[in-house]
Amino acid sequence: MSELPGRLFRLLSLLQSRPEWSGRELAERLGVTERTVRRDVDRLRGLDYPVTGTTGTAGGYRLGPGTRLPPLQLDDDEAIAVALGLVSAAGGGVTGMAESSMSALAKLEQVLPARLRPQLAAVGSAAEAVPRPGVPQVDPGVLAVLARCCRNHELVAFDYHGRQRATTRRRVEPHQLLTLAWRWYLLAFDPERDDWRIFRADRIDAVTPVLHRFTPRVLPAADAPSYLVESFLSAQYRHSVRLAVEAPASAVTSAFEGVVRGVVEPTGQSSCVVRFSADTPAMLLTQVAAIAVLGPFVVEQATAETAALIARIGGQLEHAFVALGHDQADAEGEHADRQ
Repeated sequence: MSELPGRLFRLLSLLQSRPEWSGRELAERLGVTERTVRRDVDRLRGLDYPVTGTTGTAGGYRLGPGTRLPPLQLDDDEAIAVALGLVSAAGGGVTGMAESSMSALAKLEQVLPARLRPQLAAVGSAAEAVPRPGVPQVDPGVLAVLARCCRNHELVAFDYHGRQRATTRRRVEPHQLLTLAWRWYLLAFDPERDDWRIFRADRIDAVTPVLHRFTPRVLPAADAPSYLVESFLSAQYRHSVRLAVEAPASAVTSAFEGVVRGVVEPTGQSSCVVRFSADTPAMLLTQVAAIAVLGPFVVEQATAETAALIARIGGQLEHAFVALGHDQADAEGEHADRQ
């Protein structure tokens, strides 16, 4: 009986998180039977919460409009986690989030218990996120609509500005929003192409919910983040480079940075081959530099522009350090003459 109040609160939170739930889904989320869910729904109705229900295979439970949840309750760690999340969001790739995050932090401070307010105020005054330069900005309204359609399993239409092709109008089944290296992506199933697609959120415009529900499909991966990373690994972009590296495959994989991921093939206990593919040679150069600190390597293959950039930057670095060595030698000689 002691678990009942907490379970009712979780049930109420679930009912408010999306328009409709089936009894089976609620039972799985709460770890109880569907019969217990029916009893808990009756208890909520007894507390004047307007929970409606329909029967049949398409039936489910819905929370009526205007329903208010109990006051916000967070423990100490949860409050600090929310505060740090808001501060981090201020430096992310979403337009206008700096001001909105600080405003939300101030409002959160007002509704929390008095004992947590000093900690929250300390986080707000002592922490600040530095915006990441060069990160494409995303309209928060676009993210909000996409997130709602993901949650409600509703079709969504939008204009998509592709990397090389002209703008196209897409109509997809949104699955999940993901963020990687400060960039936002939408993972969705495109019925017209009969395949899963990943869309960069900053290239999405004119978003329109279709207001038509769909049954979620089974993702061909363990989870959405895994699918995103695997897609980057298998993608072929305009520029590529293949390196033979004298370093363990695990060390090379750990050196990957940003959205560019490499395909690593071990060739021995302390050697491997890695392939990178990206939109620009500069993005590949960043990864080559990260690999260079691990050990000797050989560029086995590279597109012409990529090879030229690597050679040019390598030559500039070598020349710079040779000049530095000469300057140091001259300075040491001058010092010796004065002795």
